[in-house]
Amino acid sequence: MNGRSEEFPATGRRKTAVARVRLRPGNGTIEVNSRTIDDYFPRPTARMVIRQAFEIAGLAGTYDVVARVVGGGNSAQASAIRHAISRALCTAKPDARGALKRAGLLTRDPREVERKKYGHHKARKRPQYSKR
Repeated sequence: MNGRSEEFPATGRRKTAVARVRLRPGNGTIEVNSRTIDDYFPRPTARMVIRQAFEIAGLAGTYDVVARVVGGGNSAQASAIRHAISRALCTAKPDARGALKRAGLLTRDPREVERKKYGHHKARKRPQYSKR
């Protein structure tokens, strides 16, 4: 494989966030946009979401992750990275697919922001009704 060790690329999406991830055999370090996971995601919930795929597959601490993520907010970016890691793990370890699929990590979350309608304050909030 052209001089490089095994590498497993994948793409994950959530809302408008897109994450491109490369998985390499290693000791479990996670790098997001050239920063450590603790530096990029200060909230422990987001870090837990990202590590979820490894915990479910039983592969914690076996792969290094290099992720590039654009768009969306903090939570959507974390979910997009989790989606990409799950897809990459299926390529790396096909036997982990069943557990990841049962946990729902391979399904892209289809929920998107609903557009604002004219005559409304927000997507569904209407102006106050006055009978008189």
